Amino acid sequence: MNSIKKNRLFIASCLALITTAMTFAIRARLETVFGPEGVGLTLEQIGYAFTPAFWGFTLAMIIGGPLVDTLGIKKITWIAFVTHIIGIVLTLTANSMTSLFVATLFVGIGNGMVEAALNPMIASIYKEEKTKMLNRFHVWFPGGIVIGSLVGWLVMDVMGMSWQVMVASLFVPTLAYGILFIGQQFPTTERVQLGISYSNMLKSIGKPLFLFMVFCMFLTAASELGTTQRIESLLKSSVSAPLLVLAFINGIMALGRAFAGNVVHKLKPSGMLLYSAILTFAGLWLLTISTGGMTFVAAAVFALGVTFFWPTMLGFVAEYLPETGALGLSIMGGAGMLSVSIVLPIMGNLMDNANATEALKTMSILPAILILCFTGLSIYMKKISK
Repeated sequence: MNSIKKNRLFIASCLALITTAMTFAIRARLETVFGPEGVGLTLEQIGYAFTPAFWGFTLAMIIGGPLVDTLGIKKITWIAFVTHIIGIVLTLTANSMTSLFVATLFVGIGNGMVEAALNPMIASIYKEEKTKMLNRFHVWFPGGIVIGSLVGWLVMDVMGMSWQVMVASLFVPTLAYGILFIGQQFPTTERVQLGISYSNMLKSIGKPLFLFMVFCMFLTAASELGTTQRIESLLKSSVSAPLLVLAFINGIMALGRAFAGNVVHKLKPSGMLLYSAILTFAGLWLLTISTGGMTFVAAAVFALGVTFFWPTMLGFVAEYLPETGALGLSIMGGAGMLSVSIVLPIMGNLMDNANATEALKTMSILPAILILCFTGLSIYMKKISK
C-alpha cells in the first residue's frame, strides 16, 4: 500500500466522477434539444431514450463488481475510460431516439464502471474512514452536476452556441482522469485483503439486512436522480432557468458531503438516512406549490434531504456488511440506477398526460416509504449496538 499514491488516485477518481455527473446535467439539458420543440420526441420517448444511462449503469456495476476482484480495479477503470469516450462521440452524432439510446447506453456503461471500480478502491485505501471518504468522493457527483449545469447554461442559454459544444466539454474531465491514472499502481479490493472467499461473499449478499438496504436504495436513488434528471420539464413553468435550480441543488449537496464527517459522527448512518428521507419528502411537496424565488427555497429543502442518500447507503454497507465486498457495493449502486430507469418513463407519461405537479406528488411517495424504513433501521441499529 505504501507504493500506492493515494492522493493522485483520489483526485483521478474525483475527476472520473465529475465526468459521470456532468453527463447527468448535460443529459437533462438535452431533453429540450430532442423534445417536442426540438427533434420532436415526446417526453415519454425521451424517458425511454435516457433509460440506458441507468440500466446500462446497473448492468456495468453488476458485471463490473465481481470482475473488480478478478480483473482488478485498474482494468475496470480503463474500461470506464474507453466507454466514456465512445459514448461522448456517439452523443455528438445522435439525431434520433435510436441513436440517442445507443449513445446513452455507452455513457451509462462508462458511468457504471467508474462506480464499480472506484467505490471499492476508496473503501480499500481509506479503511478507517470509509463513510467519511466515500461522502468526500461523492462530493463530486453533485459538484460535477453543478459544473455540467453551468456549462450547459453558459454554452446554450448565454452564448447561444450549439448543443454539440456542450457535449464536447465532457472530453475535458475524461481525458484528465485518464492521464492521472496512467502508470499508477492500484490496490486490491478489501475483500481480497481480508481473505474473504468468493463463496462467502455470495452468501453475504443474501443476508436480510443487505436485501433491506438494496430495497431502500431503489427508493433513495429514484427520489434523488429521478427528480433531478427531469428538472427541465418539472420546473419549466415555475422558473425561467431550471438548470440553475439543478446547479443550486447540487451546490448544496456538494457542500453537505464535503462536511459529512461531522454529521456522520453525530447522527450515525441510520440517523442520517432518516433525516434525509424526512427532508426529501418535504422538499418534493414544497416544489409542487412553489414558483419563482420560492422554488429555490423548496429546492434547498429537497437538496438537504438527498445530500447524504447515495454515499451513506454505500458507506453503511461498507461499514456494517464488509463481507459483501465490491459485489455488494456494485449491487447497491446498480439497484439505485435501475430504479431511475423505471421511474423516468413513468414521470414522462405523467407529464405528457397530466402535469409536472402530479409527477412530483407521485415521486413524494418514495421518501414517505423511506421514512418508515429508516425509522425501523435506526431502532434496529440501536438495539444491536447495545
